[in-house]
Amino acid sequence: MAAANLVNLEAVSKGFGTRVLLDAVSLGVGRGDRIGVVGRNGDGKSTLLQVLARREEPDSGRITHNRDLRLGFLGQTDELDPDETVLHAVLGDVETYTWAADPRARSVMEHLLGEVDLEAKVGTLSGGERRRTSLAKLLMIEVDLLVLDEPTNHLDIEAVNWLAQHVVDRAGALVVVTHDRWFLDAVCTNTWEVQGGDISSYEGGYAAYVLAKAERTRSAQVSEVKRQNLLKKELAWLRRGAPARTSKPKFRIDAANELIANEPEPRDKLALSKLATARLGKDVFDAEDVSLKFGDRVMLDHVTFRLGPADRIGLLGPNGAGKTTFLKVLTGLLPLDHGVVKQGKTVRVANLSQHLEEIDGSVTVLDHISAIKNTAALAGHGGEMTSSQLLERFGFTGDRLTTRISDLSGGERRRLQLLRILLDEPNVLILDEPTNDLDVETLTVLEDFLDSWPGVVVTVTHDRYFLERVSDMVYAIMGDGRVRHLPRGVDQYIEDLDAGGATRRTEGKPVEAVDNTPAEQPVDAAVVRAAKKELNRIERQIAKLTESEAKLHDQIAANASNYERLAELDADLRKLGDERAELETQWFDAAERAE
Repeated sequence: MAAANLVNLEAVSKGFGTRVLLDAVSLGVGRGDRIGVVGRNGDGKSTLLQVLARREEPDSGRITHNRDLRLGFLGQTDELDPDETVLHAVLGDVETYTWAADPRARSVMEHLLGEVDLEAKVGTLSGGERRRTSLAKLLMIEVDLLVLDEPTNHLDIEAVNWLAQHVVDRAGALVVVTHDRWFLDAVCTNTWEVQGGDISSYEGGYAAYVLAKAERTRSAQVSEVKRQNLLKKELAWLRRGAPARTSKPKFRIDAANELIANEPEPRDKLALSKLATARLGKDVFDAEDVSLKFGDRVMLDHVTFRLGPADRIGLLGPNGAGKTTFLKVLTGLLPLDHGVVKQGKTVRVANLSQHLEEIDGSVTVLDHISAIKNTAALAGHGGEMTSSQLLERFGFTGDRLTTRISDLSGGERRRLQLLRILLDEPNVLILDEPTNDLDVETLTVLEDFLDSWPGVVVTVTHDRYFLERVSDMVYAIMGDGRVRHLPRGVDQYIEDLDAGGATRRTEGKPVEAVDNTPAEQPVDAAVVRAAKKELNRIERQIAKLTESEAKLHDQIAANASNYERLAELDADLRKLGDERAELETQWFDAAERAE
């Protein structure tokens, strides 16, 4: 096994203080693996990466790296020299004409550093610019294994889309920690879940992980009803509400459809619309012929925009295009050059901003929330909820309730900030990058909360999954003074950006394209037809196997007390399981040939 893998962990344990983050973990990373790591904040995801890359020594166990392994590591903090220029930090002494002639290097520079002054000193950059510089530097080198901790932080949707395609096209393996579920689905072939010191492995990206976890939960008859329902609900949205993320085998889709057969749509839009209208009336925000300039720059150019009582919109646009400005105009925080914005009389706006408020760190979580309000009347959530019920809903249970705020992680402080907003009982929520510092499980809880929250939701985020999950309509602000409706959502936004061919700045001017990529090889139509016929044959065989397995399960139930017969039936079931595994392998091989 050691020879087949690039990295092996054998019975590795690691803890801090009295808390065990990794408990006798054994796993490996093989060539070509692309592994996504998920889990709650503080459960040990970053520690796992540090140990995997030998940047932290385990308390016990053994870590084996393949001989001559080339490993590239992106941590949560950068290791850049503040006195170097951006260009030298990324490329060293490589001449411009050399990297400009390399399509991959040129693509890295364009998509990650197109808006950064390459002659600026690293020490003068913002946190986001330094992050992009670190990522660009790492992607310039050839490695056998990329280990990335939150690489999508500070990237917009276009850059995340590019990064996903870039790492898929690279040779070598990948282990990535990210809360961006769209990225996990687009990139990963396996998912590791870190929880309670243990690591569970699942085949596939995020959608497959949700399905597999829901199946495991069902088969084990877990009693956590709320948790099970959340998984099924998210799976229902993945199958119904979002476009297919990857080509999934028909037998997997059938399993998913069976699991969610009786699961309702995530949101009852009609019921929420009635509740929202009752709380807000018919008018929320009406912007009529609005214009606004900052110096010579036109931010809004005669824009008319209306927001109704049950609208849930996502707002897209490049950094600096004017998304935050538009929100401030709607909510009356910026004076206009022309036009008028009318706001409904009953509107109560709450804004979850990108910046954490200063909170007294000496008090406990429960005392802090209870001092604000003991109960909150949240329509759509069964009337009033107590502060402790809200805290539990957002993951503050047990000893976390009595933890001092100063000891909370960044993600926990973010959750607490959201709770403070909800206790004020708003009916319009403006979420400005709400996914920053939130783990996947907390994001799922937030999405579930918003599903039954009867009010207006305006979301500005670079997290594509979250945007598609909570929004019914998507608008774009592209920096040209207009607000455009995008009927096809994020896909249309990316297509428009590509079609626009926006020039990114590299050393103050665009780099001439030098196309050294080989011509695409023609696909043999006969091979594709044969592969599709084989797919149909395999799927018929799998369907028959499924029927046979169902009959065996019925016989096992009927012979529960006949141990000899049970042993025979169990052997037959195992044999069918082996046949299924072989057929599934054949299916994947044929699917690749059919593409």
